[in-house]
Amino acid sequence: MHRPRDLPALDLLKSFEAAARHLSFTKAGQELFLSQSAISRQIQMLESQLGVPLFHRRVRSLLLTDAGQSYYREITEVLQKLREATARLSRTQPDGAVTVTTTLTFASLWLVPRLSDFQGRHPEIPVHLAADNAIRDLRKSGLDLSIRYSTRQMAGEGAVKLFGERVVPVCSPALRARHALEKPEDLEQFALLHYEDPERRGPWLSWDVWFEVMGMRPIKGKASLVFSHYDQLMRAAVDGQGVALGRIPLVEELIRSGKLVTPLHGTRYSIGAQNRAYWLLLAPEAAKRPHVQTFATWLRERVASEVA
Repeated sequence: MHRPRDLPALDLLKSFEAAARHLSFTKAGQELFLSQSAISRQIQMLESQLGVPLFHRRVRSLLLTDAGQSYYREITEVLQKLREATARLSRTQPDGAVTVTTTLTFASLWLVPRLSDFQGRHPEIPVHLAADNAIRDLRKSGLDLSIRYSTRQMAGEGAVKLFGERVVPVCSPALRARHALEKPEDLEQFALLHYEDPERRGPWLSWDVWFEVMGMRPIKGKASLVFSHYDQLMRAAVDGQGVALGRIPLVEELIRSGKLVTPLHGTRYSIGAQNRAYWLLLAPEAAKRPHVQTFATWLRERVASEVA
């Protein structure tokens, strides 16, 4: 009989495999979109469950112990078999589903609201959306295409740029109706909604950076709320809890529907993200499938029509 703790959690094994491959908690965290400290805690948890140390931790280096080296070889083989089994199963499904991986934010705010358009045009093509913040190897994971928010280098060979990003203050119409918001100084009378970004991956999403670009001293606002997930931040803005920095074009659907407004008019109140954009990447084998080509074409045409 298997006991509940016979096997470590898959997330712990994935973190260990990445850390062992890179010999770096920092690089493993970047790959898995986790902080260095989060990877370190997961490795400590795994070592505690196994009862043996897996790494020698030096001041400026990380080395595998003998047990760690042995475990790494075994785990790598097991994870690869899991990926291959998943890929084989996906490829043999008769429905020809298109499997898409993207970030939680892009899925929630941009892709999901537009999928009904694709389904209306192509009801015969099922779409399987796998949303998380990890950058996946499409071939190993059995995925057809990805929409990645990254630098050009991180996007992968053959990636096609969809669009860049800029941010501008947004709030609910009801909130703007209750208080005057015509110039940046008026933000002093509003609660400011902040996105938690401890590793500074997106400094342009920070109010402090926005005020600096505007040539102003930072404003604290009437109150402050901090969110670790951007879609939660937008829900709070829609609910009228304060003013947020809206990511254009991710929040354009909320603006078009009237759930959000941009109270400060003029391009001078928006700032652009540096060196990052949204990229479309197709797995080489998947690119040959008509359903995948159809979805990729629809996506590019939808982006082109909205940008135009």
